[in-house]
This record gives sequence, structure tokens and C-alpha cells, in this order.
Amino acid sequence: MKILLTEEQIRQGVGHMAQNVARIYADRPLSIIGVLTGSIMVVADLVRRLDMPVRIGFLRASSYRGSATSPGELSINADLLPDVKGRDVLVVDDIFDTGHTMSALLQRLRGMEAASVRSLVLLRKHGRKEVNMEPDHVVFDIPDAFVVGYGLDYEDAYRHLPYVAVLEAEDLALGPPQ
Repeated sequence: MKILLTEEQIRQGVGHMAQNVARIYADRPLSIIGVLTGSIMVVADLVRRLDMPVRIGFLRASSYRGSATSPGELSINADLLPDVKGRDVLVVDDIFDTGHTMSALLQRLRGMEAASVRSLVLLRKHGRKEVNMEPDHVVFDIPDAFVVGYGLDYEDAYRHLPYVAVLEAEDLALGPPQ
């Protein structure tokens, strides 16, 4: 593994993004919706830096089923989602890769009559986008590499790392730690 973003870089980046979010929404109540499971770290660190009215909710979005290795139809489970009608909503995810998940989530939340819907991602991966949209807020741009840590996983391993690292071919060949 090669560290791409250190713990300190992430702390500074999320802190800077929290200042931007606070400036945009001022004292208006904000609903922050995290996309499970990868966004947990960034949501926790972001909301701890906001001194404003915030509601937190989560939803699960998945396009992989069972042992599938390529995405299928997107499934959205919004059981943990608070009522967003008439509220400003900020959807937070760990990574913007092809963009299909974020695009679908924003469309769904807009259909729930939110006052505004914006997106924030920790990482935007270059060269993979397949949709006609960009996240509203990006903490870091990264190259097209397989990354883990700070919420991102490889077969449910590595989420706990306080940094973002690139898994190299030999790491992937070994498989996740048991």
C-alpha cells in the first residue's frame, strides 16, 4: 500500500470544506445525508466542525449483488433518511467514480421536494466519470487508482485506516486481510 492522502491532509481538507459548507448555508438548517458505508468517516468529521443547525441521516445505495464484480441496477434503501421536504440537503459520499450513484441519489432527493440538494464527496477520481454532472463540493481530486482507508474499503477491509492509500496490484493479488 502507498499512502495517497495523510491523516493530516484529510483533517485539513475536511476542515476547509466545513468552512465552505458553513458559509454557504449560514444559519439555515441543513440535512446532511451520508451514503453508507463509506461516508461515515467524512460525515462524522464534517459535522463536528459545523456550528450550525444540522440533521444527519443515512441511506444505502448499492449496485452490486452477491458475488457480482460489475455494477447492476442501483438499489437505494432510504429507511434511515429523515424527512427532507422543504429542507436544504447535502449528500455526502466517500468517492465520485463513474457518478451514477450520486446522480441517481440527487435525482431521488429532488423528487422528495427538498428546498435544495447539493453533493459533497471526499474524493473525485479522474478519468472515470460517465454522467453529465460534477459534485458540488470536492475535498480531493485523485488519479484513477484503487484506494482504501478513511471509510473506503476492499471487501470490507481497510475502512478504519486514518489515511487514504492506493492498493497496488500485489496488494490486490494477496486479497483482503482475514
